[in-house]
Amino acid sequence: MTYSGQVTVGGPADVHELKDLMITKIAVGPMNNNAYLLRCRATDEQLLIDAANDAQTLIGMIGDDGIASVVTTHQHGDHWQALAQVVAATGARTYAGREDAAGIPVPTDVLVDDGAILRVGHVELTARHLVGHTPGSIALVYDDPHGHPHVFTGDCLFPGGVGNTRKDPEAFASLIHDVETKIFDVLPDETWVYPGHGDDTSLGAERPQLPEWHARGW
Repeated sequence: MTYSGQVTVGGPADVHELKDLMITKIAVGPMNNNAYLLRCRATDEQLLIDAANDAQTLIGMIGDDGIASVVTTHQHGDHWQALAQVVAATGARTYAGREDAAGIPVPTDVLVDDGAILRVGHVELTARHLVGHTPGSIALVYDDPHGHPHVFTGDCLFPGGVGNTRKDPEAFASLIHDVETKIFDVLPDETWVYPGHGDDTSLGAERPQLPEWHARGW
């Protein structure tokens, strides 16, 4: 089956099969959050991005192999509702951006800074600290050696715009600056974008809209 990235709460997961990495996307909870399960194809080690809601569904997706780690992209409550239950069931190490960890009511084992390397088996993910939606939001970039990059953006980048900055001009300026300099300026148009809610996109699809985002201020 061809991966579409289109999932609905209560519906099946969608699986993006890369040469070294399998990415399983599922939607959970009343805010239609996306959770992503990454599996190294060489070692079968797994990492979960955002234990957002519905622990039973997430644990079922994880399966008997468990997860080594769970990354919370930012401190907003809809992204960690199932975190305590998932960690209790799997014993996974927890990761979050240094500036957001205090706002997550599950202890963070590893505080993540900009440029940090996170590993799932043989696969490396690079953390990018993006300030504005929250102080410590992080995105994770997988630079696939066999193809184009993939980036998990949490609530910092969506189809049609950056994340909500609550009509705060300074927060918007910070977020669009970080998204431009750390994502758009260094990654190609083919980069696949996996957001915290809704459908996937690509940097090429969004890049022409950057002047419009600047002009409207959100």
